[in-house]
Amino acid sequence: MRWYVGGDHGAVELRRVLVERLRARGDEVVAELGPQSSSESVDYPEIAVAVCRQLLRDPGSRGLLVCGSGQGVAMAANRVPGIRAAVVSEAYSARMAREHNDANVLCMGGRVVGPGLAVDLLEAFAGASFEGGRHQRRVEKIEAIGTAGDQREGPPPKVRS
Repeated sequence: MRWYVGGDHGAVELRRVLVERLRARGDEVVAELGPQSSSESVDYPEIAVAVCRQLLRDPGSRGLLVCGSGQGVAMAANRVPGIRAAVVSEAYSARMAREHNDANVLCMGGRVVGPGLAVDLLEAFAGASFEGGRHQRRVEKIEAIGTAGDQREGPPPKVRS
């Protein structure tokens, strides 16, 4: 599997641990963006968008983004059409993000999860596959949100029971 990885100063060490794990799995880290030291302050939105744009040009690849909480990189990533980024802090959500939501970017917080747990989360995400089926329709609806224009006005969406 090919990975595009990025992170800010809030998760430099975590990024290193996870890149090392990816390589140990035999995966390819195509790009690794971010500072080499936690003292090098950077703006995580720029890193998140750069990682996501590279990932989208490489079908079948995955992204890994880290920052202090994981939230900022996920918010920035999810603004890029075609990206489905999930912030996780336990393995069930990491696995479900892939299996049910076809997430293509895994996000974690260096101030939230330790290195051991982070490796477990990475393994859960990397080892899971999108199930398709009934989940495909829902992923298509998620993707349509960004292309349907301003969703704040107009009739409410149809809800199935």
